Formats: sequence, structure tokens, C-alpha cells
Amino acid sequence: MTGISTITICYNNLHELLDTVKSVDVQLAKPLEHIIIDGSSTFEIKEYLESVPQPAYRKWICESDRGISDAFNKGILMANGNIIHLLNAGDRYFDAEVLKKVWQVFDKQSDVQWLHGKYIQTRAGLSVISGKPFNKNLLYRGMRQVGHPTMFVRQALYQKFGMFSLEKKIAMDYDFLLRISNEKFVFLEEVLVRFAPQGVSEKNIDAGLLEVEESYQRIIGSSMKQKLWFMRIKLINKLLHTGIGKVLYRWKQGA
Repeated sequence: MTGISTITICYNNLHELLDTVKSVDVQLAKPLEHIIIDGSSTFEIKEYLESVPQPAYRKWICESDRGISDAFNKGILMANGNIIHLLNAGDRYFDAEVLKKVWQVFDKQSDVQWLHGKYIQTRAGLSVISGKPFNKNLLYRGMRQVGHPTMFVRQALYQKFGMFSLEKKIAMDYDFLLRISNEKFVFLEEVLVRFAPQGVSEKNIDAGLLEVEESYQRIIGSSMKQKLWFMRIKLINKLLHTGIGKVLYRWKQGA
């Protein structure tokens, strides 16, 4: 079917899910469907979905899964739309026109296979706008260019390149990006998503970098540039968790 399928995975975080749901429901151009994949160990989210009236486009599954990749894949397999967007619980569309703007791009440019844009994230206590046009020559840097919550992908790409690897616990988005890196994309010079702080990749920097390195070596090859870049990332991350680091970052941002 023609339309955008928004997929939201969640785990014991009803409060964050409510923020995401609200941002979906205020869209001027509604999604074809909003699929919620709930792998919670409690019944709080399930009770909310079943007891509170939901719009006709909202669907859900409440059952245990094998991790983030498995939850993503469940949602993709359920999706009927030809455009897939993964919007995790806690992440929010920036404003009410996001889906409208995204759909206009795909509707007018049939050869575009995926798009991404800017996003707001929290760094050193500041809300900053991030996101630059994807450059496959900089893939050794990991997901530094592309904010996964801003990626809208044609369903056909999952059929062509496969879904998310169950072996990846953190960098499954990067592994997928490597596989679709030669496909035509568009970068929207607009903020599309407010990214929730303290995601799994932020909490497990070292483990995430190991997964990124494995995917890069397997698909592209070994890279000394990547090793040096990762050393830089680790140093910056440690610095940002210190008082002086936060001060320096705020100074850099002009705050």
C-alpha cells in the first residue's frame, strides 16, 4: 500500500512512548499506520494501548523479543506502507508537518530510495541541531553523519538488502546503512526529529564502536582511518562527561 508506516519499539517506558504517540497523532498528514512493538516485561504499555481509545491507524504487538533488531524486524514485517520510518519510544517528530514534507519528496521523486535530515540531540546538557548529508566516503566514522531516527526508507530496500542483523545489539542501523550506501537518497535541510537522550548507543560507546568496526571490515574492509577516528571519539566522549569538557563544549556552541 502507498503511505508511510511509522514503527515504534518500546520496553518498559510508557512515559517515553506517550511523547512519541502524541507527535505522531498531531501530524497533518497521518501515517498509513503506526505500529508499536512492545517487548516490555510489565503490562503497563499493553494496558494503556488496550484501555485508551486509539486511532484506526495504530496497531501493536505486546510480546517478548530478542532485542532491538528483532523488534525492528517484527515491525517491518507487519508494515503495509511502501515507506518505513523507525521512531523509537522517546523520539518525537519535530513538528506537525514532518510526514507531509517527507511524503512529498518520495511522491515527486520515484527514484529516491531513502532520505534523512537534521535532528535535535542533547550533548553536554545542551540541545543541539545535528545532521549532515550522507557521504559514503565517511562511513568509517560510523553513524556520525546520519541520525537513524531521521531515516525514511523504501520498503523495497529491506526486501533487497535484508532487515536488521540479530547479531547486532547496538549498531544494527549502521550495518544496514553500509548495505544501502549506494542507493539514491535525499537530505532534507530541516529538523525532522527530536532525539531522546541516553539511547543504547550513548550508554555503550565502546561496545557500539566494536560492532561498527566489525560491520565495516566485513562489508568494506579494514581501515586505519577508522581506528584513529574511534580513538578520537572515545577521548571526546570521556571529556564531555567531565566538568571542563561540558564548559568547553558550551563555549564552542556559543552558549
